[in-house]
Amino acid sequence: MEKVINSTQISRRNLLKFGAAVLGTSAVTATLSSGSSSKILANEAPEVPNNLSPDDALTLLIEGNQRFVTEKRVNPHQSFDRMAEIAEHQAPFASLLSCADSRVPVEIIFDQGFGDLFVVRQAGNLVSPEETGSLEFGTAVLGCKVVMILGHERCGAVAAALKGGEFPGQIGRLVAAIAPALATIQEQNGDPLANAVKANVSWQVNELKKSPVISDLIAQGKLKVVGGYYDLDTGKVELVN
Repeated sequence: MEKVINSTQISRRNLLKFGAAVLGTSAVTATLSSGSSSKILANEAPEVPNNLSPDDALTLLIEGNQRFVTEKRVNPHQSFDRMAEIAEHQAPFASLLSCADSRVPVEIIFDQGFGDLFVVRQAGNLVSPEETGSLEFGTAVLGCKVVMILGHERCGAVAAALKGGEFPGQIGRLVAAIAPALATIQEQNGDPLANAVKANVSWQVNELKKSPVISDLIAQGKLKVVGGYYDLDTGKVELVN
């Protein structure tokens, strides 16, 4: 016979535990709202200062990913109040060019919310003229301090470029744009696909830096452009040179 637990059996100790959890959540919310914390703790995320440097912006990204990996996400800026707050104006601190792969939800893996990230997505995370223009807008107009080109483990577009062959429709053009990066991995040891994904990231970073808008912001110390590699198995993002 199933045991039915009556609500009156909830002990005072359990109620106190519940109350402490609620108060703890409120304390975190208050800390985030006040912007008084400049250091990431286990259960809080800092507000983004107006004078954020490119290095600071990259740190915010990496620390957000660490929260995701360690299952300590705080899900900042995901309320309706935040949505209303930025409805008329956005000021993201980072831009990302990510693969369109459904397993790489950018805001989630970096533990960010409304208005934090300016995200461009395309299979193979390619720097085409359209993507370059979007990233120029995100940096020169919106003020993003860091751009990360994010590849990922077991990327299908890069795998297709490694395999070669004929592809239907416009897929062939996408694969062809990845091919130049593959020449740089011929002497490398290790997993060929992982090497190819990272090589493609590095190639696209260099392509983006050819933009006069992007290169000028870098020269002024207002922007950093980096590569990243997302591990589908662990959730961790590592920087790619």
